[in-house]
Amino acid sequence: MNIYPKSADTIVIGGGTAGAVIAGRLAAQGQAVLLLEAGPDYGAWADGRWPAELSDGRVVASTHSWEFTHNGADGQPDHALERARVLGGCSAHNGCVALWGHRADYDGWAAAGNRGWSMDEVQPFFAKANAALRVRRFAPAEVTPFHAACIEAISRWGIPRVDDLNHVDENLGVNTAPVNLNGTVRWNAAFAYLDPVRNSGQLTVIGATLVERVQMQTGRVTAVDVMGPSGRATIAAERVVISAGAYGSPAILLRSGIGSAEELQTLGIQPVVDLPGVGRNLHDHPALYLQFNGTARLINAMETFVTQGHTLFSEQSLAKLRSEQCTTAFDLHIYPVGYRDLSQPSDWSFTVPVANVAPLSRGVLRLVDSNPNHRPRIDSGYLTDPAGHDLAVLRSGLAIARQIVRQSPLADLVGEELPTSAVITDDASIRRHCLHYYHPVGTCKMGPATDPLAVVNAQGKVYGTDNLFVADASIMPVIPRANTNLPAAMIGERIAAFF
Repeated sequence: MNIYPKSADTIVIGGGTAGAVIAGRLAAQGQAVLLLEAGPDYGAWADGRWPAELSDGRVVASTHSWEFTHNGADGQPDHALERARVLGGCSAHNGCVALWGHRADYDGWAAAGNRGWSMDEVQPFFAKANAALRVRRFAPAEVTPFHAACIEAISRWGIPRVDDLNHVDENLGVNTAPVNLNGTVRWNAAFAYLDPVRNSGQLTVIGATLVERVQMQTGRVTAVDVMGPSGRATIAAERVVISAGAYGSPAILLRSGIGSAEELQTLGIQPVVDLPGVGRNLHDHPALYLQFNGTARLINAMETFVTQGHTLFSEQSLAKLRSEQCTTAFDLHIYPVGYRDLSQPSDWSFTVPVANVAPLSRGVLRLVDSNPNHRPRIDSGYLTDPAGHDLAVLRSGLAIARQIVRQSPLADLVGEELPTSAVITDDASIRRHCLHYYHPVGTCKMGPATDPLAVVNAQGKVYGTDNLFVADASIMPVIPRANTNLPAAMIGERIAAFF
């Protein structure tokens, strides 16, 4: 049985954070929307069919993975680049940290020629996303002994304890992070934006569907080719919005003949629009993960915390701070993670990661062929800027993180650094052990037509087309100093308002 309609007014490709926002907002406005998601659709939250690992906001989920891997010269070889293949996307997978970034991030986008994207202009859309995703603060009684010690140690080291880490004009600060948690439920974008309109008659959601390509004639998208449980189909469309993420969106464009004409021809793909920027400008927050044993004192405190009826959240505390190289706002995050394996209650883990949140290095995503089942080749480009700035930032951050761990009261609670990270001592080992912070952006860069790497304009419309848009983290010209879930939701809100 063919589950696909013959046509749709608006097709949204990808039901992750931004895609769910776009589809939900357009349906709420009375527009007919078809949302295609490669992963499963478990229905509304109230239906009770969501797997526990996706709804449990205490720990980061690991199932429903796209199984992308890093294929670059720098960074831990072949490490996983976790992206969630499920409705809600990475908002159904993440640590629930709901940061906005700094004013300089979005004012920088606007100054680069993206009108409508300054901090003052996007702040109302952040506020809408905060409300829909039920962003809240941890109550003092919810803060685990580990995170409380981390906040105190960072404060004693010299970072001020601030009231709100989303204050967009503050450069330094530590506290618990705002989170998209409804109690202990990870309140993802599908719950927030799709559930209210599922029965409106304006929204159709079809899961387990891969998009092969979009068809175009004389600059207009005419149809979308898909493959799913009932086979292949072609769906005519009046407008298409691609929201498949920093890895998925450029891949769909490239399979559709939109990208570097020269490179597409080498893959046997007929070029339709020559846009060399598709797949370029890839960047993430490069990070190092320092791992420590917990002392008997810390483990006893954590277990007592649980027996007293409290909930263990793996991610709570976060600090924004400056490396020795920083000249604007801040360029480092330290974001401690403390948890125990839910299947092995005696197995505790304490990690103090540090990330460069203002990287200069850029990578690239390329197709290996036109088959949508074949993963693209992804080089995240960590630490490749010619001047070595990003390496220097991480080197400084590494030293700061280790100083903080030896600051009271944290020093009395964590044991020795584990060999897995203690070996990170010089530039070569930083390069070998660098990982991502789960925040890829930039592969469908938003910018003016004069920018040779620009893929979309300031309304998200793909250059050389009339009715094809991209709306997700891939359009970010420069990564914000924040976890990217809330900025991605803001992008969905902002572009939905353009329609």
